[in-house]
Amino acid sequence: MRKLLFLFLGMLKAFRQFGLKLRGKTEDDIHAQRVVIGKSWDEFCDNLKSAGASLMYPGTPRDAFNQAEGLRYLTRLTRGGLEAFVEYCDPAFPVLRRLAHETVKMGADNPDNYYFNAQISGKYSYRIRGKRNSVHYIGFFTQNGNYGTTGGMSPCGVLEHTDLVIDDDGSFEIILGPTPTGKNWLKTEPATSMVMVRQTFLDRFTETPSEITIENLDGRTAPEPITPAMIDEGLKTASMFVAGASLLFARWANGFQKHTNKLPLFDPEVSNAAGGDASIIYYHSYWKLADNESLVITVKPPDCDSWNFQLNNYWMESLDYRYFTICINKATAIYEPDGSVKVVVAHTDPGTPNWINTCGHNEGTMLWRWYRIKAGDRAVVEPCCEVKREEK
Repeated sequence: MRKLLFLFLGMLKAFRQFGLKLRGKTEDDIHAQRVVIGKSWDEFCDNLKSAGASLMYPGTPRDAFNQAEGLRYLTRLTRGGLEAFVEYCDPAFPVLRRLAHETVKMGADNPDNYYFNAQISGKYSYRIRGKRNSVHYIGFFTQNGNYGTTGGMSPCGVLEHTDLVIDDDGSFEIILGPTPTGKNWLKTEPATSMVMVRQTFLDRFTETPSEITIENLDGRTAPEPITPAMIDEGLKTASMFVAGASLLFARWANGFQKHTNKLPLFDPEVSNAAGGDASIIYYHSYWKLADNESLVITVKPPDCDSWNFQLNNYWMESLDYRYFTICINKATAIYEPDGSVKVVVAHTDPGTPNWINTCGHNEGTMLWRWYRIKAGDRAVVEPCCEVKREEK
């Protein structure tokens, strides 16, 4: 189905270009006209307005508190989309930036991750230079497509820190291109549009993230002047990003409610198509607690590189980890004598280890991850969940 969709879109584009040729016009002429007559801006605003439908999607909480968070969520996506696809949209002169961070959140963004993204193109080759520093994990990923296109985000190339050749001083260099080049190579394809860098902390308060830059290898030292096509396409992609991402994750949150207060395995194909890491096993779900209830999660972790659990609001934004303990991982957890761990999600501190703060929420989404389970251990270890009530 996916291949048929791309084939159909390719045919539409070919017919469009043929029609333009007959009229003596080019794609650049159309972009320029749309910018001049205001159609670019009108469609951008119309798409943003349509994104509001995600706040009314079936299953969404309609109380003022959750709807206010939903509106803030859309403004955050808008800010992130404009920066990614308008301000830093030029694949000929890419800039690595944090698309998801403390105040732009989506898709159960990981509080233990330090994300970098840059818009690139399969028609160029690039070089990433960096210094490893002390962060626990670093991985480089190329993606085909983005949330603002119909094709989704399919994985392309992968280069993780265990395969990264690093010099004695901690520096490294990676070549991005279609054919293997140099000591470190990251694959690109004609449809590649993004490079993503994931850095994962065991302790984000003490570890130092890697220093990373990217450059186009065609020799340019500065970007070309802006074009109508860049703005027209950028506004369209940014607004479709807001509408597409918010609708996608509204659908996910609605589906998670079928197994509220449980943590079943999430379909790897679905997570990979949405830009997830193929080396991580995800347990996405929904939580809902009354004022006198808590959720107790018990599991004996498998032998893995790391693991973590996080609490999100309904819109799949991680709760505010700057000020509250809303996540826990392999290094920060306190373990039972048998090696198991018991996590308690509660509105107030229960006086037991591994408390996860709901931050004034009574419902939302949640996620448990196993990172890179070691060979020979079980591939699936499902956390056991139990709701407990405090009698008052």
